[in-house]
Amino acid sequence: MTISVGDKLPDVKLVKATADGPEQVQSGEYFKGKKVALFSVPGAFTPTCSAKHLPGFVEKADDLKSKGVDEIVGTAVNDAFVMGAWNQAAGSQDITMLADGNGDFAEAVGLTMDGSGFGMGKRGQRYSMLVEDGVVKQLNVEQPGDYSVSSAEHMLGQL
Repeated sequence: MTISVGDKLPDVKLVKATADGPEQVQSGEYFKGKKVALFSVPGAFTPTCSAKHLPGFVEKADDLKSKGVDEIVGTAVNDAFVMGAWNQAAGSQDITMLADGNGDFAEAVGLTMDGSGFGMGKRGQRYSMLVEDGVVKQLNVEQPGDYSVSSAEHMLGQL
């Protein structure tokens, strides 16, 4: 079942990419007490994700924070080393990368996709959500191949 507006995020293990290496976190605790702009991409370093999705959140980080967002989080079914490298290459200090290496979070929120045709296996769908104190306040899931409603610009319009 797909997560919906008003639902609490599931409590699963994610791995935060930090300058000191991977740090395990529990999603239930991590999202507690803050307003988070969360975006998910099918994969770090993939074309749309690198050309549009991450750069959009980097570019709009100050605008999102001025509207009350405490943290901007990117996630993908990649390991923390890949997510950290992607943030170093194309991201910023304003973006926190939470790796979902086993796809547990994507599975728990019901937003997986089959990328086998592209040699990618099971991945998370492209989406964004606004999360307040662990509860989904906005959910923007893209249709396959699209990029519009999960953008930072769209989320700004929702704030």
